[in-house]
Amino acid sequence: MELTEPELTVPELTVLGNTVRHPIEHVEVFAAPANVASVRFVTDELASMCPVTEQPDLSNVVIEYVPDQYCIESKSLKLYLWGFRDRAVFAEALAAEIAGEVMATARPHSVRVTLTQRPRGGIEVRAVAEMAR
Repeated sequence: MELTEPELTVPELTVLGNTVRHPIEHVEVFAAPANVASVRFVTDELASMCPVTEQPDLSNVVIEYVPDQYCIESKSLKLYLWGFRDRAVFAEALAAEIAGEVMATARPHSVRVTLTQRPRGGIEVRAVAEMAR
């Protein structure tokens, strides 16, 4: 009896190719091409709010992951990150939440999120969240 790999069920992409004018709660994924060793997303447009002062916080974020069966669709990532602009969250929690979303949705071998919050009061905050399975 020959063993076969189970077929990969790829979730449907709902935002790519459509006009979406609101944030979304989860990133979307597609089947990972063979031999992709790593994927890296970088943006300096991540906005959130300070949970104490409610002042805006602007951050640079680097998301690096080693895909298994899925890759993250970039438009859905942009719309997911957009959802933080009105959320009060510390930089450390934000980095951890993004890493958790990537791990839960794309199920990569590993993910590393480096979030660098622009200085306010002369202090830059850099938070790194890593997860692996």
